[in-house]
Amino acid sequence: MFPSRRLAYALFASAVMVAPLPAFAGGFYLQEQSPLETGRALSGGAAAGDDPSTIYFNPAAMTQLDGIQTSVGGIALFASARQSNRGSSRTLPRTVLFPNANDPISGNDGGNPFESVIPIPSFYASAQVSDRLWLGLGVNAPFGLKLEYDDGFFGRYDSLYTDLKTYNIQPSFAYKFTDSLSIGGGVDVQYVKAELTNALPQLFPNQIVAVPGGPSGPFAPSGPASGLALVALPDGFASLKGDDWSVGWNAGLFYTSGDTNWGVHYRSGISHTLAGTQTVSGLLGPIAAGNGDFAVTAPLNLPDIATISMMHRLTPRLRVMVTAKWYNWSRFKGIAVTSAAGTTNKELDYRDSYSVSAGGEYDVSPALTLRAGTMFDRSPTNPQHLTTRVPDGDRVWLTGGATFNISSAAALNLSYAHIFVEKANIIRPDSYYPSPATVTATTLARTSGNADQVAASVTLRF
Repeated sequence: MFPSRRLAYALFASAVMVAPLPAFAGGFYLQEQSPLETGRALSGGAAAGDDPSTIYFNPAAMTQLDGIQTSVGGIALFASARQSNRGSSRTLPRTVLFPNANDPISGNDGGNPFESVIPIPSFYASAQVSDRLWLGLGVNAPFGLKLEYDDGFFGRYDSLYTDLKTYNIQPSFAYKFTDSLSIGGGVDVQYVKAELTNALPQLFPNQIVAVPGGPSGPFAPSGPASGLALVALPDGFASLKGDDWSVGWNAGLFYTSGDTNWGVHYRSGISHTLAGTQTVSGLLGPIAAGNGDFAVTAPLNLPDIATISMMHRLTPRLRVMVTAKWYNWSRFKGIAVTSAAGTTNKELDYRDSYSVSAGGEYDVSPALTLRAGTMFDRSPTNPQHLTTRVPDGDRVWLTGGATFNISSAAALNLSYAHIFVEKANIIRPDSYYPSPATVTATTLARTSGNADQVAASVTLRF
């Protein structure tokens, strides 16, 4: 077999592994970038300007922060998901043994694919340089996902392991034009690293082998290997590892009229090109030439995000907040995996999504503030292209939190959130290997789940 043909087999065998990468909260976007904001369901967003985490949500609101302030914190995410098999199957080349060319896929439900605790760290610092100019720095993880299904999962040809990490470094500035109007912006220097695996179906799931003994009786054949049996073949295996650095930008406006704050913020989409290695192993028979290690690249286009927020002071102690966000997920149509053999494309056809949140907070005393909120977060996934790699659905958040002002220079923020995730039916057909050896595995699953968050941060003022 020519080398290019060998590479083509490998690409067709494992292209599906990288295709279903995005989707965790409106995709794999992690809303949870501020423990304080989590307590009011991110309703403060671009308008609150009361914590250094505003550097991420709207750096223009840094002009509301006096002196030097820092916020260090993290969120512990406890997520769960369940998958049930609704009749997954794979097509096979028609033979005498398999005249119907359709074989049910059996296996366990994969267990809960999420780690017991998923940490989401963040760090922000702002500094007032003059009466007009502020500088800031944010370091966080705005996109990420990690799942691992049990061996023998019925959806193993769709996914087994997913580990996506991003790290974002955001130097920022804010400039106060007047006492009411400020602008701000920043550069996003972002690193992404991904590792994805899935099983690969054999061309034939079973093979005939001779077994000692065989059936008994007067008409049974004789000899040391006098019986035949169908023996299941082990699956093949595919993995991909890749990483990339890329740069984006963000900008915002902040306006206050005294009792009411308004904020508008835009974060550019970032286009990554992951470079790494694809490994295929365990393929048998005519498709064994697809085994090997191959250098590959794959684009990953992260969405633009536009935010508008309002905060209004009903009384000196009571504030209400509303935020709406739009996510340009439609720029993500699929993933193209390129190697020396060419390019394979996998359609996902994501759709634009949005989230809306509302919340409020009350100053019980100078030392204690209580807050609560709710948010609806629409999933960007296309119902025709759902995948077990990211068991996602529309989400509803219910949150609560508190700030304890330990002194004028230090505050402790604590928050809790429960997230209800809508159930979804997955119908995922994926094809492997060039014709006439093409095998199509169709994962039919019912997915359900929810998540809880516990968040904490410390804000220091100098």
